[in-house]
Amino acid sequence: QVQLVESGGGLVQAGESLRLSCAASGRPFSLYGMGWFRQAPGKEREFVASISRSGSSTTYADSVKGRFAISRDNAKNTVYLQMSNLKPEDTAVYYCAAELMKTVVRTPDYWGQGTQVTVSS
Repeated sequence: QVQLVESGGGLVQAGESLRLSCAASGRPFSLYGMGWFRQAPGKEREFVASISRSGSSTTYADSVKGRFAISRDNAKNTVYLQMSNLKPEDTAVYYCAAELMKTVVRTPDYWGQGTQVTVSS
């Protein structure tokens, strides 16, 4: 089992920045590709970003490319999502996810509980 705990969500104004963190425990962190997904009210959960096990490869949804950056620190068992130039349409619950031995996380094995990000206009 892998436990994922997100933090860092909150209320910000459009154009501001926010950094989400996800702390993992339970199994060797470096075995897992890590990703971020989000779900806005009334919408399906969608892919945001993913990072490979070593951190050498990243993938982003078109809607966040150039504004968001995913990174990981394998020594701290933590993955981050730096969000810049936030827009009201980025408002959602953000979920951390892990998938065993994957470069791009598409069908996670584990999910965090989510953290709310609200962007006001």
